[in-house]
Amino acid sequence: MFTGIVEEVGTIARIQGGAHSSTLEVCARTVWEDTHVGDSICTSGVCLTVTSLTQRGFTADVMHETLSRSTLGGLSVGDKVNLERAMAVGERFGGHIVSGHIDGTGTVEHITRDGTAIWYEIETTPGILRLIIEKGSIALDGISLTVARVDDATNTFSVSTIPHTTTHTTLTDTQVGDAVNLENDIVGKYIERLMRAGNSAATPQGITMDFLLENGF
Repeated sequence: MFTGIVEEVGTIARIQGGAHSSTLEVCARTVWEDTHVGDSICTSGVCLTVTSLTQRGFTADVMHETLSRSTLGGLSVGDKVNLERAMAVGERFGGHIVSGHIDGTGTVEHITRDGTAIWYEIETTPGILRLIIEKGSIALDGISLTVARVDDATNTFSVSTIPHTTTHTTLTDTQVGDAVNLENDIVGKYIERLMRAGNSAATPQGITMDFLLENGF
């Protein structure tokens, strides 16, 4: 489990493999500390397992499913990635619950400066957008952000970032047209699944709107 509070920006040092699987070597300093083989590191929103430690960072294997669902398949040597170690018991929970299991990708449509803040408008699929709500949370390349606007007509949502977030993550290099990894709030995904189960003929006793109303929700 992660919080979406990026610890540092790492650099892709080496890529081995092809379209169906690959091994990434990431240069890092902060997340390298107190990390062991088998630990999880959120890499631009994707939960990866450390397979080895190097003098300059760590390596991780990436499966075909991950390459096809995220932006990791398009990485090149020298690209920057957001890094966060798994949350430790007793740590402050500064963002929201982030699993590192990407739902899909979006495309940066507009970037607008608003005083010290920067607005990013992201286009994505209707399937992902339906679980994004105004003032809710979204993990964008592993960054916990608050959704400021949602536009169902254009399949877009917008987030506004403070200077600290922009300068301490890969957002500082993000440009219009770039693809970004998206993870919906896990709570919303579970609720949607339960609601769909309640409307299924196979589970007539599931959670329905009538059930919620009858029980005070």
